Amino acid sequence: MLSGKRIVLGVTGGIAAYKSALLVRDCVRAGAEVQVVMTQAATRFITPLTLGTLSGRAVIVEMFPGGADEPAAQWTKHIELGLWADAMLVAPASANTVAKIAHGLADNFLTALVLALRCPLILSPAMDVDMWRNSRTQRNIALLREDGVHIIPPDEGELASGLSGPGRLPEPAALIDHLRQVLEKRPGDFAGVRVLVTAGPTQEPIDPVRYVGNRSSGKMGFAVAAAAARRGAAVTLIAGPVALASPPGVRRIDVGTAEEMLRAVLDQAPAQDLVVMAAAVADFAPASVAPTKIKRARTPQEHQTLTLKINPDILKALGERKSRQILVGFALETEDGSRNARRKLEEKHLDLIVLNNPLEEGAAFGSETNVVTFIGARGADEQLGQLPKAEVAEKLLNRLRPLLPA
Repeated sequence: MLSGKRIVLGVTGGIAAYKSALLVRDCVRAGAEVQVVMTQAATRFITPLTLGTLSGRAVIVEMFPGGADEPAAQWTKHIELGLWADAMLVAPASANTVAKIAHGLADNFLTALVLALRCPLILSPAMDVDMWRNSRTQRNIALLREDGVHIIPPDEGELASGLSGPGRLPEPAALIDHLRQVLEKRPGDFAGVRVLVTAGPTQEPIDPVRYVGNRSSGKMGFAVAAAAARRGAAVTLIAGPVALASPPGVRRIDVGTAEEMLRAVLDQAPAQDLVVMAAAVADFAPASVAPTKIKRARTPQEHQTLTLKINPDILKALGERKSRQILVGFALETEDGSRNARRKLEEKHLDLIVLNNPLEEGAAFGSETNVVTFIGARGADEQLGQLPKAEVAEKLLNRLRPLLPA
């Protein structure tokens, strides 16, 4: 994905700096040359030795590591790297570094390098929720965007402080996806194609505080939506309850239950050229929803009985209605996978089905990777090894592109 690219990775002070080790490793595995630049504060969270070992290049922290006797060539290292790099990604970017870059300060090697760059600059801010929401931080972010800096929004979730909200550094696969999006300037082969993607679980309420659901994170569907948008498609993403930021350039519709997803899908699908149903829709829902919280039984001998009804089969409904659209489904199977997936392919009038087993290593719910097999109505089955979900998404689109109008 990044073969031959020269990447400067800036690491600043924050607990999220621990993820930079995985980020360096994955960039190198993808074929990139990586030069790590750290602030002094970052070295309190992860060592230069760790990142230097993973990158294969000495990490730069100080502007003048040798003091007054530093050779003149070292004093201009930031200029050299500014010319060398194809892109610079700062992840995590602390509130302090975001402020410095926004206002052109150059009081350390990292910020001096930013001013000398001739390549795209990408910042992935990570900080506590109140620091992120602070009006001064938001003004700095707005100023950076106006200057053409690429900003990766922070993820939401539990933070090191114990608070919850936006501020988490995205996982390495998501950061690499953004990095590749900036670097790839190829014409979009999906330009003019309208794509609908569903992602994530549904939550079927039992009472006002409980629900029936599943462990789907939505990452696979979001990866497909991001890849399609990056390749020029007009993408609509129908998302169940997930803690994921919307991919750049994607129109998003949030739903909660299977019934809500069915209505949204049937409303949007007729205008689409390609429909990718990656959502893990709950098969069952409570037959009735209690208006108030159901109280716990008072003794171990008492039991509560929950009566379930079958949820609508959204994929089957689409298959029965489809005309010109290319329709793709996902089959999550733990046994007899190939046979069950092929039966679904035929019964639901699909053009392609993506088979995976969550019990297989590298394919678990919430994982950054997946292990899948493409089973098509036409063409041979294609089995992929363990790959990042962003790469699975690219390969899926490669398989689908010949099925779409030129």
